[in-house]
Amino acid sequence: MFDGPSSRREFMKAAVAVGGASALSACMSRAEEPIPKGTDDPSSLPERQHAWNDVLVHDDAGNVEGPRHQLLLYVNLDHDGPPTEDDRQVLESALTTLDRAYERSHEGLVYSIAYSPAYFDRFDESLPDDLDLPEPRSLAPFEDPEFDRQDALLHLGSTRADALLEAEEALTGDRDTANTVTMESPLTDVVAVDSRRTGFVGAGMPAERQDVAGIPDSKPVPEQSPLFMGFKAGFTQNQATEDYVTLQDGPFAGGTTKHVANIRQRLDDWYVEQDFEDRVAEMFSPRHAAEGLVDGVGDNLGDSSGLTPEIIESIEEQAKQYGRVGHAQKAARANRDEEGNVRVLRRHFESTDDDVASLHFPSLQTGISVFEEVREAMNGTDLTSNPAIRQRVNNGILEYIFVRRRGNFLVPPRQLRSFPTPTGE
Repeated sequence: MFDGPSSRREFMKAAVAVGGASALSACMSRAEEPIPKGTDDPSSLPERQHAWNDVLVHDDAGNVEGPRHQLLLYVNLDHDGPPTEDDRQVLESALTTLDRAYERSHEGLVYSIAYSPAYFDRFDESLPDDLDLPEPRSLAPFEDPEFDRQDALLHLGSTRADALLEAEEALTGDRDTANTVTMESPLTDVVAVDSRRTGFVGAGMPAERQDVAGIPDSKPVPEQSPLFMGFKAGFTQNQATEDYVTLQDGPFAGGTTKHVANIRQRLDDWYVEQDFEDRVAEMFSPRHAAEGLVDGVGDNLGDSSGLTPEIIESIEEQAKQYGRVGHAQKAARANRDEEGNVRVLRRHFESTDDDVASLHFPSLQTGISVFEEVREAMNGTDLTSNPAIRQRVNNGILEYIFVRRRGNFLVPPRQLRSFPTPTGE
């Protein structure tokens, strides 16, 4: 049934979405190479949990390509009050097993664990005043999301579906070993999984999975697109560096903050009512469309989206001239500091959970308010004085996306990854 590389990729992607022992067994039976082993010295791993870029694949232009298969496990401690020292030892044992079992690479496993404001409310002590980690909230006048307030979020990724599934099975106590390394203390000895969410990213993968709600029956997603909306994203020159988003001071120096949104996509109008130039104009900028700056999915752009300072700063003039503005163009207005550094590192990936086209949008930054400022600029509310531009019409891609969930988290440095206290002790 699944013959050839394309069909094999489709099978692996479906297996991750379903999960469980049978999916893992099927994946392992199709594996062509052993999963690379981890390290005998986990202390040699980087202090920054979020430092993934050096061990992921880069395209010909130097852009980082995210793990093709990804998994989000939202978990809660299994008791009231703060975690105990035994809880910490169990969690650290489980995570250390992953470090020993899987090479920290796209062919092995990359992961991080992060903690919500609600988790830190378990303690009598408070987080440092200068740590920017508020409770999640609605970030637009037209959205009404649910809020993820689970204690922690474990985010795992791999190009190997079998590695991802095997790690999950070991963490949840359904398998005794992870890549032949014994899992002595499963994660679920101290937490309960509240929500399991899956996804994927990479050329060919969305096209293979576009038979879901939210995408036209004509299957318009280009074969080479890494995302459902038909274009590349995450250009290196338009991404914050891992150094930039790393906290430099305080008890959690070496960590970062993480916002994760889940966004439903309704792409019938995107592909049916809009032609290619319309989509370019609303994804990038009207100038991109008028000057033919984007070919296909955008490979020709290299390592930059082509958003020059002039294109960004002339957004109001373009709004008057073209009667629309671009998504990237709007967000870019708030996404650089005074020295010109990009402020946000995005690691988004697609999903077909519940047979609906959606986007998981993890974002790393030094403080959650940074993300909120970029999101406010993306809303484009200040541009609606032009009668052709309404809050969700001709205003970037807002007409086609609907935020379902939001959550804020702290990704601590590795030495504090197992149930940290608010003071980092």
